[in-house]
Amino acid sequence: MALRIIRTDDDPVLRKKARKIEEINDRIISLRDDMLETMYDADGVGLAANQIGILRRIVVIDIGEGPITLINPEIYDEEGCQKAAEGCLSLPGATGQVERPQKLKVEYKDIDGTKKSMEAEGMLARAICHEVDHLNGVLFIDRAEDEDDEEAGA
Repeated sequence: MALRIIRTDDDPVLRKKARKIEEINDRIISLRDDMLETMYDADGVGLAANQIGILRRIVVIDIGEGPITLINPEIYDEEGCQKAAEGCLSLPGATGQVERPQKLKVEYKDIDGTKKSMEAEGMLARAICHEVDHLNGVLFIDRAEDEDDEEAGA
């Protein structure tokens, strides 16, 4: 495993759409491991491959319940609404109020290549939306309703 450099601010890679992962091989497993190490080292709760300069559709998330890896995630159902402060490892010091679904369903492949579906709510739903946005070149500041002084990290 290796720590990767988290891309920040105006790095153009943050605005690009990531490509689908066709095969889960040793390189993808190593990428996932590096992403987890990098996320934990930065005290984040989520990290998308774009944030370390890799345009592939993989995210890692850990909201305190253990790590989750989502490969080629697709959100297919949203319910309810929650509004809270968000921050981002790629935008140090920036926070803002962002509206996200309270619940969602997401399809993805796990690191073993098994197709799965998961229901998420609350903080996990927020983190999934935030990270899937990264895969599509969207940053939370694009959705933020106003600036906020609260600390948040995703």
